Amino acid sequence: MARTFKTVLASTAIALATILPATAETTAGSPITMETLVDHAEMIRVADTIDAAVDAKDWALARSLFTDEIRVDFTSLIGGEPATIPADGLIAGWSGNLTEEKESFHLRGNHRITFEADGSATMVSHGYAWNKMERGALAENGGNALWEVWGTYEHSFVQTEAGWRVDGMSFFATAERGNDFVRNTPGS
Repeated sequence: MARTFKTVLASTAIALATILPATAETTAGSPITMETLVDHAEMIRVADTIDAAVDAKDWALARSLFTDEIRVDFTSLIGGEPATIPADGLIAGWSGNLTEEKESFHLRGNHRITFEADGSATMVSHGYAWNKMERGALAENGGNALWEVWGTYEHSFVQTEAGWRVDGMSFFATAERGNDFVRNTPGS
């Protein structure tokens, strides 16, 4: 009986793998092998360090993890169109909004990395972020000091002389709540 159950499970797994190859790749990423283990860990470290640097307002560290130009897509949050911009412009935008008055907290998990034939890689992960600004708690500013968002990040990576760097970053919001004043108002 156990052998039959194992055979059914194996057959089902093979059938699903052949029926849904694109879904499996975006859901699972590339298999981790001895050859990709270090690269996999390094890309997660780079993306997580971007979040930690933003929260610490260490803009030089955050900037060092990007190539000079970056493809960005934050249209689910701010509208507009995806664009290619200087990484310095991305950091200027973040630092202009997340000043000392505004706290932020970013958390990422469920990293799935797909290695491409050209040597690049794409990482998809779930993300959560909140912003806190005490001024938002004032009645005239909405009465709530918090704004938070959930969604999916996509980072594209290229290998440079300095190691893996991000040359594309997108965020696809799935839910948000809180005070838009906190989200949209730069801290002082």
